[in-house]
Amino acid sequence: MRGAVYTPRSGDPFGTLSFLADAGSGIFYFLYRVLEKAGPDVSQAAGDYGTRIIATAGIVNLLGVADAYRIALGRRS
Repeated sequence: MRGAVYTPRSGDPFGTLSFLADAGSGIFYFLYRVLEKAGPDVSQAAGDYGTRIIATAGIVNLLGVADAYRIALGRRS
């Protein structure tokens, strides 16, 4: 969907949070950085949706990791 993918070195706190959300999508983040040469297509609505979907996938993955960690520690209620 050619969404914007953020880099780790943005001077903005929201850019850093966006990078963490994007990197949470795992290997797909790094594949995108290597394979996508055209860059994001934010001129179309699909590019904006792609940005949000990439970030949402990363956040859901990070929440899953945090939940698995709490289960492993036996703190699950």
